[in-house]
Amino acid sequence: MIIDTHTHLDHKKFDNDIDVVIKDAINSGVKKFIIPGADIDDLSKAVNLSERYDEVYFAVGCHPYDIDKYDENRLLQYINHKKCVAVGECGLDYFRLPKNDTEKTSNIQKQKDIFISQIDIAKKYDKPLIVHIRDASYDSKDILINRQAGDVGGVLHCYNASSILLDMAEHNFYFGIGGVVTFKNAKELVDILPQIPKNKLLIETDAPYLSPMPYRGQRNEPKYCKYVSKNIADILNISDTNIQNITTKNANKLFGI
Repeated sequence: MIIDTHTHLDHKKFDNDIDVVIKDAINSGVKKFIIPGADIDDLSKAVNLSERYDEVYFAVGCHPYDIDKYDENRLLQYINHKKCVAVGECGLDYFRLPKNDTEKTSNIQKQKDIFISQIDIAKKYDKPLIVHIRDASYDSKDILINRQAGDVGGVLHCYNASSILLDMAEHNFYFGIGGVVTFKNAKELVDILPQIPKNKLLIETDAPYLSPMPYRGQRNEPKYCKYVSKNIADILNISDTNIQNITTKNANKLFGI
């Protein structure tokens, strides 16, 4: 059994065949799914999917690319829903900052403010965090520690192999491993993976993005979790069944599902 802890089933790329996508995943051993909150406009779709399928859960959150749409009240509208298991995908992403220095500084500050807002919501409502970090490891770590985010813990989604973040395991954070671990150029992640405590590993797809080999470049789906699991098992030199059991137990513990 595998739990896909990060899959955007509310994405428009699944609009035409969502039933088939979920059925195929279940038949492939993926028994539960968590839809992260990214674009607030898609939140109602995630809620509806969680109500249609016993296996689907969701989080309320706003991706750093969508901060101009951030509305705390819209997150709070669903945070007490019985299928809401986390806050996020929130965090910092410095990969696509404006080139103008003034706009760049303003964007960074806005990202930080909205990240902090979502951390505070998670703590108030006792929900774990789903954290997105890209080219912002130092600032993200500082905010998580200074805001005492470890009180609720969470997952570093699509863990970027940064050694800076490795000790976040000591602050009640897990590490989401997805299709990138199957890429030929993922040497840093492959090298650092054995340093992550096994009781802090989670499996994710980030579907429809980041399809694992041999499907790289195609639409990703939760059924491809098996390729992630197999690669993790090979790297750690333990059985695939063991990895599935470990990561499922970890997901159950973190998200209470």
